[in-house]
Amino acid sequence: MPTNRPLFWIPFLGLLMSSPVRMQAQLDPYPRSLLQLGVDQAVSAVGPQSLYAYYYSNHPFTGDSNRVLRLVVAPLFVDGELGFRSLLSPDTDVGIGFGGGGYSENQFEIRKGRYIREESFDGHGGGGSLRLYHRINPGGRIPLSLVVQGGARFSTFARTGRTAEEFIPPADRVEADLRTGLRLAGAEPLLYPDLAMEMSVWIERRWRLDPGSYGYDGSFAVRPHSDVGWIHAALNYPWVPSGNQMTVSLTAGGTMDADRFSAWRLGGVLPLGSETPLALPGYFYRELSATRFVHAGATYVAPLSGSHRWQLRLAAAGAVIRFLPGLEQSGRWHAGVGPGLEYTSRNQVWRVVVHYGYGAFAPRGERQGAHSVGLLYQFNFERRSVRREAAQ
Repeated sequence: MPTNRPLFWIPFLGLLMSSPVRMQAQLDPYPRSLLQLGVDQAVSAVGPQSLYAYYYSNHPFTGDSNRVLRLVVAPLFVDGELGFRSLLSPDTDVGIGFGGGGYSENQFEIRKGRYIREESFDGHGGGGSLRLYHRINPGGRIPLSLVVQGGARFSTFARTGRTAEEFIPPADRVEADLRTGLRLAGAEPLLYPDLAMEMSVWIERRWRLDPGSYGYDGSFAVRPHSDVGWIHAALNYPWVPSGNQMTVSLTAGGTMDADRFSAWRLGGVLPLGSETPLALPGYFYRELSATRFVHAGATYVAPLSGSHRWQLRLAAAGAVIRFLPGLEQSGRWHAGVGPGLEYTSRNQVWRVVVHYGYGAFAPRGERQGAHSVGLLYQFNFERRSVRREAAQ
C-alpha cells in the first residue's frame, strides 16, 4: 500500500492476493449469494492494511444443465470458475478457473515486527486453470475427493508511492503451478459455519519462467521453482440446543526452495482472507514468513442471550515456525488470543462480529506484545430470498 491511509477501495484488493475462497472438493451444488466484509486493524504499530470486501455468488444452472458458475467479485478483482458436473464420469467434475486484477499480488515486507514500506510494492496479474474433482467414495456418507489443478498466471510489479527509488521491484513474469490433494468432507464458504469438518493433504509445484532477482542491487532472489505441501484438519461442532460451539484446527506445512513469494505467511485473524488462513490474533496480516510451520487454533462460542443471537467468542492460536532466512524473529513459538462479540439477525440473514486480538510474542520496537481490533460482516442474500418465499 502506498501510504498508511490509502484510498478506501485499494486495501480491498491487497488482501485478495490469495483467493479468499477455499478450493472445494467438488463443485458447490448449492446456490449462494453472499456479501463478505472484514477488517483487522493494528493499534500498537503501523502495519499493512488488513481489509477485504467482496461479493460471492454460486449459481448452479437449473434443468438438465450440468454447469455451475462461481464468482468472487471485489473492486478491480475477480475470481471465478465455470464448472461441469459429471463431465468425465458420474463421479468426476471439471472446472475452468479464471481470475486476477489490479493490486491482487501486493507484497508487504515485514521484518522483526516492522512494516518496511520502502521495500513493499504493488502487484497485478491474472490467469487461468483447469481443475478436476473426483469423488473417490460415491456411496460414502462423508465425501472423500481427489482434486487436481494446473494453471498459469502473468504477474507484473510496480513501486508504490513509498517504495525507495533504489529498490527495484521484480520483473514481469509467468508462473505455472500443478496441485493435487485429497480432501475428506469440507467447509462451506461462510463466515464461521456452525457445523463443519475437514481433513485434507496437498502438494503443489510452482514454476517461474523468469525468476531473476530484485531489491537493492538484486539482494532478493526469486526461485525458479518451489515445492509446497501441507495438511489440514478442522472441526466446528455446536451443542444444540445450548448454543455452545467449539472450533479446533491443526495445519502443518512446508516449502522447499522457498522465497518471499512462496513462503508461508502467518498473522492476522480474517477467516476469509486467504485460501488457507493461518490466524494469529494481534499480529499484522501476513507478518511471519515461514519455510515450515505447525499451526493450531481453537475457539469457544458461548451464547449471551436466550435467543442465541448474541454470542461471546474466545479464540486462541499458536504456531511453531522455521523462518525464511532474512526474516527471522526471536523465538520459534508465536501465539495470540482474543475475545469477540457476535450478533446474528433474527432472520439469520446477516451476522456481525467485533473482535480484539493480542499477539503475545510479536516484536514492537523494544518490547513484545501487539494489539489489534477488527470487524467482520456477512449478508446472505440467498437466505433472505428463502425467507421471503416462505412468508408468501
